[in-house]
Amino acid sequence: MSKININIDGKEIQTQEGEFVLNAARANDIYIPAICYITRCSPTLACRICLVEADGKQVYACNAKAKDGMNITTTTEAIEKERRAIMEVYDVNHPLQCGVCDQSGECELQNYTLEIGVDSQSYTVKDVDRSSHDWGHLHYDPGLCIVCERCVTTCKDMIGDNSLKTIARGGDPLNAEFKETMPKDAYAMWNKLNKSVIGLTNGTDDLDCTSCGECAAVCPVGALVNTEFMYTSNAWELSQVPATCGHCSAGCQISYDVKHTSIENSEDKIYRVMNEWNYVSLCGAGRYGFDYQNADVVKDEAKFNATVEAFKKADTIKFTSTITNEEALILEKLKDKYGYKLVNNEAKSFQTFLKDYSEVSGKSLYGTTLQDVANTNFIVSVGTAIKSDNPNARYALNNSLTVNKGAALYFHPVKDPIVDDMSKNLLSINHKPLQEETALYLILDLFADKEKLPTDIVDYLASFHSTKTVTVTETIKEKVVEIVKEMKVNEETGEEEEVEVEKSKMVPKKVSKDVEVDDNRLATMLGLGDDFAETLEKFLKKKDSFSLIAGPDLYNHPNSKNLARLLALIEKYSEFELVMIPTLTNTLGVALINELSDEAGSYAIGYNTKADFTISALGDGDMDMPAINQQEGTLTSVNKRVNPTNAALGYGGYELNDIANALELNKELTVSYTKELPTEKGFSTVEFDSLPNHYTNAGEEIRGYELESLPATLSADESVTKIDESLSIDGTIVYMANPVRQFSEFTNKTTQLREEAGLYMSEASLKNSEFNSGDSVKIKTGNGEVITTIISDNKIAGEIALVPTFDSSKLNSETLFSDYRFNSASIQKV
Repeated sequence: MSKININIDGKEIQTQEGEFVLNAARANDIYIPAICYITRCSPTLACRICLVEADGKQVYACNAKAKDGMNITTTTEAIEKERRAIMEVYDVNHPLQCGVCDQSGECELQNYTLEIGVDSQSYTVKDVDRSSHDWGHLHYDPGLCIVCERCVTTCKDMIGDNSLKTIARGGDPLNAEFKETMPKDAYAMWNKLNKSVIGLTNGTDDLDCTSCGECAAVCPVGALVNTEFMYTSNAWELSQVPATCGHCSAGCQISYDVKHTSIENSEDKIYRVMNEWNYVSLCGAGRYGFDYQNADVVKDEAKFNATVEAFKKADTIKFTSTITNEEALILEKLKDKYGYKLVNNEAKSFQTFLKDYSEVSGKSLYGTTLQDVANTNFIVSVGTAIKSDNPNARYALNNSLTVNKGAALYFHPVKDPIVDDMSKNLLSINHKPLQEETALYLILDLFADKEKLPTDIVDYLASFHSTKTVTVTETIKEKVVEIVKEMKVNEETGEEEEVEVEKSKMVPKKVSKDVEVDDNRLATMLGLGDDFAETLEKFLKKKDSFSLIAGPDLYNHPNSKNLARLLALIEKYSEFELVMIPTLTNTLGVALINELSDEAGSYAIGYNTKADFTISALGDGDMDMPAINQQEGTLTSVNKRVNPTNAALGYGGYELNDIANALELNKELTVSYTKELPTEKGFSTVEFDSLPNHYTNAGEEIRGYELESLPATLSADESVTKIDESLSIDGTIVYMANPVRQFSEFTNKTTQLREEAGLYMSEASLKNSEFNSGDSVKIKTGNGEVITTIISDNKIAGEIALVPTFDSSKLNSETLFSDYRFNSASIQKV
């Protein structure tokens, strides 16, 4: 879309053609009141106070699209009268309980009532029953609800759960005289408010969703609130600590809201997590999984000395990617000084995958971000359980489908009803495990510019094509002539007489014919039917921006090198922009900073993982370390951004930097290393305290800085290997993946995330099996065996069961797999 100029209240501003006037105003710091509208969502016209005058005509700023030269006035006498009436209506029968309401002090209804100056009430109506509901982690109070529909819109447009809707309230009809005596928009809004309330789309009183809590975050009043936050704190008592979520690679901006624990305990406690919901959505782990700190730790000098001696003895450091960039750099410097082997298997796989990709792409990093994905209108996802691997990737996909009217292909062996229900313009292709290579070849075949693609690859793709004859039925119009009798006047006699008249008409007729069509064996191998080409053609109509999401299933695939090269070719020779989902919180940062080894030596230190000597933020090692919510530092996100995070809670023990200093690295603080992150890998020489952490009103992310994508050494050729069609996993299949809201031992440590470890099976799979939810079973693969409990999961479908990793104390699932996330297994009752 092209740039245009519009005028708002005498101020000339530039915006995109077709942008909503309200968004254009917000981006240029021009105030227009609005309760119901959220920047990334579609307008609902529920509140109507965003009335403005555009070229002399009243319009709603949330719904009116900017046109070149448009002249907008945000306030007139008529508009002020309308807004005043709307706010009076919102305040009709609204409970006078601000003193105990959880939203009081940050309530938009309070703010707008004061802003617009409502100091009297002109309207009244009989009240209705407003009994509240407990929906699991949410408390809903219809008495406080103003039916702005932000929760409904967020659930639909941002998250994709579609769990909320407006239902009948059961209120008495408004007095007819109001329609004649009050402003029309105020009456229309009041009539809707009086009739409606928020309910559940499943028709029950049990909320069945992925429990992200975004609906409560966007609620402008206290109608939706976290049940475990209710009545625990006033908003003005809480201090906000800006930070970055430490649970997955999305790197979401969050604010820890903290205050003292109690009268008896002055130590800080996190009461809730907030987010900039206009610009980024949080998953349930980020929202509710905040209390994973390593608490009540004090400095134990004897343990510290034993730790230093262990480091002097060790030849290997094993660690996970749930650490900061600065800690990763400390480990790298210790390696350089003492020759340690650094072992981090999942980061090593991603590091190797990036290297293989770079040899063909010529770039050190993939090209796009999840924010950009949300703004495209055709998306392909391969190799990721997108709902749980990185929820923000799922939100970006859903946002594209709903707001941009996009379309998508979702390649994954595990059937996912949440993803399937996002849009009728999304096709889930539930191929067999190990067919990710076939999927990428199909994408290359369908979308690459064959004139630029290397000829040997073009020839290989052509080998999958042949023609076949199919019988198609189509409807044609056929001319039918019939003789009918009509009465006509005889011109000679003047008398009426019956005559035969020939009449014709076109009638539909179904005919069958044989036609030759292209037969693409790549599509057949993936289980796609004859209608795939037609479906894809429909999806691609009016699509002009393309994104490809690649995920962790690819990094440990037996042919991962070829997959990396295929991704590079797709990015290089098609219109797709590529984003890769790093496996854990800071996998991308670790992969860039650390030189990693494949094998451990004879004596290993483990950081957040078990080894001969373990230091751990989980509190289960030989010496304690601080968790991410107790640290200053930076994390590198999927969006290739180095984001700052701050300590929400205190920590009384030793940190990795203390150990490093005892081993002669000598830095005052861990964040002293921030400016030393390797520029040759794309980092910048910026002091930690100089890193910003906010969004502008235009939605621009001003957080930390973006990694620089550097040129990489190109391979001598762009060759790829042929598909190994003999690769297969047969029989009962298990998949190493976590349920929604769980990512690691840290999310498992929190009090509000109560998922259990076990074998997650779909309801249909359980119904068709000998097993029941709660059964104890032994899972055995060629790599190992475990005993666990079956858990019924309505968030998956199909026959493949999930084995999670978030609770290794109850289920050591990694013993069942080699590298690839799928494996064949036998499952027997114990």
